[in-house]
Amino acid sequence: MEKNRSNFTGSIGFIFAAASSAVGLGNLWRFPYLAAKYGGGIFLLAYLILAVTFGFALMVTEIAIGRKTRLSPMEAFGSLNKKWKWLGKLTTLVPVLILPYYCVIGGWVTKYGAVMLSGAVSESANDSYFPSFISSTVSPLVFFLIFALLVAIIIFLGVNKGIEKFSKLLMPLLLVLTIGLTVFVLTRKGAGAGVAYYLKPDFANLSIKTILAALGQLFFSMSLAMGIMITYGSYVRKEDNIEKSVRQIEMFDTLIAFLAGLMIVPAVFAYSGGDADALGKGPSLMFVTLPKVFNEMPFGSVVGALFFILVFFAALTSAVSVMEAIVAGIDDKYKTGRKKATVIVFLYAVAIGVLCSLGFGVLSNITIIGFGILDFLDFMSNSVLMPIVGMLTCIVIGFVVKPKTVIDEVELNGKFRMKKFYTVMVKWIAPICILIILVSSVLDALGIVKL
Repeated sequence: MEKNRSNFTGSIGFIFAAASSAVGLGNLWRFPYLAAKYGGGIFLLAYLILAVTFGFALMVTEIAIGRKTRLSPMEAFGSLNKKWKWLGKLTTLVPVLILPYYCVIGGWVTKYGAVMLSGAVSESANDSYFPSFISSTVSPLVFFLIFALLVAIIIFLGVNKGIEKFSKLLMPLLLVLTIGLTVFVLTRKGAGAGVAYYLKPDFANLSIKTILAALGQLFFSMSLAMGIMITYGSYVRKEDNIEKSVRQIEMFDTLIAFLAGLMIVPAVFAYSGGDADALGKGPSLMFVTLPKVFNEMPFGSVVGALFFILVFFAALTSAVSVMEAIVAGIDDKYKTGRKKATVIVFLYAVAIGVLCSLGFGVLSNITIIGFGILDFLDFMSNSVLMPIVGMLTCIVIGFVVKPKTVIDEVELNGKFRMKKFYTVMVKWIAPICILIILVSSVLDALGIVKL
């Protein structure tokens, strides 16, 4: 298997690919919203501490599993311990659920990018524009198919010519666009109040809710418990330093998330009269509130177009990593070859994605335990399966195959400086924290307990 396994050409290619996966929609709208909601500086501090501890331990674990086994999660866990082979299937189910609805949202972003480029920013700022768009039948499907096809083409090209080459191009562009837009927003009149709101620590919000929110954001912000980092880890060369690479991936991911907040929160403040409630949540922030901001802003069409190009790139790089985790799993298990597996996964994503898209229109009357189709897939993947997979991964490494398995893999390139800390984290702290996230998020989503 190892002889024929594709590899990233070097550590830079891997870092850019993994960072591109981590930097997605969660960084660009969910992170700013949560930071504003949970006390600004306090949330940022909590997230940073969790990223360099909790996030570091889980990412090292997943990348080391991938590189050691040279397999995607579908087969990797079985390679470590045959009794835990089923965990590979459960892990692969996470991207299987995420891919269709993520491509639907990617289609929404593609649509808004086209609208902004056409100069129709005032039209998109209307309150009825977004609900009217997603509830229609044809237009959302067209943009969904365009987005999904682009993702499939990149996967079809392979690890080096597709994923790595694409990531090396887009990751620097993402960083430049984010910095440029942030600088522009910070020079606008009234942005200072938003900066203070975003960065000033509010100790009144230092609570278990703040920690849980930061921990939950960390999970999918860093592409953890989705099988992605195991898959990408399987393409990492033995001579590349895992510990150093993880630190660099964390730096890119946290920097983009921080800058996104520094761009969005002050922009909303500056053009909404300092109304913190205008930050909204989820789609309403990106597709309703921000077009209003761009409409009021000088050079709004240009800024709006650049912003949605930025979001499009971020969504595309993340969707590529999600699809790759599934394609690699199918290829590893059934030996289909990359191209055939890509076609199979693309057709699956289209079939389920169509249902997700129509779930806001002609299929809006269909609900599953109170959720619409897209929201149900999101709930099952993010609130249920990802915490379960993360917790079970820690249990397998901590108590079945032992932390030494990961430590030995990391130390192929020198001393693992944090191995004692890593052992405590993966055996005790991480699984306990993940269990708390799982229970609290499920109870909150079902309305049993409101956090």
